[in-house]
Amino acid sequence: MPASRYTVSDVMTHTAIAIGREASYKEIVELMHQWKVSAVPVLEGEGRVVGVVSEADLLPKEEFRWTDPSLPDQLEQASKAAGVLAEELMSSPAITVHPDAPVAEAARIMARKGVMRLPVVNALDMLEGVVSRSDLLKVFLRPDEELEEEIRQAVLAELAPGTTLNFVVQEGVVTLYGPLRDRALVSLLARAIRTVEGVVDVRMDLDSTLGAAA
Repeated sequence: MPASRYTVSDVMTHTAIAIGREASYKEIVELMHQWKVSAVPVLEGEGRVVGVVSEADLLPKEEFRWTDPSLPDQLEQASKAAGVLAEELMSSPAITVHPDAPVAEAARIMARKGVMRLPVVNALDMLEGVVSRSDLLKVFLRPDEELEEEIRQAVLAELAPGTTLNFVVQEGVVTLYGPLRDRALVSLLARAIRTVEGVVDVRMDLDSTLGAAA
């Protein structure tokens, strides 16, 4: 199967808004509002990421304004209600990703950790950028013609050379049609096509010749 060609470095924002350990609560809120971001990495030294302050880290100050924590699992969050500096508010260690990681890996990290943005760091944990959920969705902006070419060259030419099988791509949805002698290839082809970044869905219409003239 073809490996994904798209990595985090292809879609990330290279100019990242970041703060130092001594950034104040109000300064952080103002930066988030100004730049329309939900989290900012915290840096020390020459740019090493040591944590992240997110909206979730800031909300306890409002959540526990009038009440005290009533459950054991609220204690850590409640302690942040008293924080006034980034180093007191940040979640550490930061959940990060490397620029050469596949886009799919970044998506899995975000889903598993429940975060909306990831600092992108090099091998020394130095900040290189930030990738957000909306950045990961950029792969679905690839035009159908580009998807067609990659599927033709990286999938059909490798897995079904010489076949009369054909396909169409419309709005990212790939439909395979035409004769296919070896039906064992069906699931293999479907899985391989789904690895092409930007494909929305794969459908099989192997008993049809619809679109053969396209």
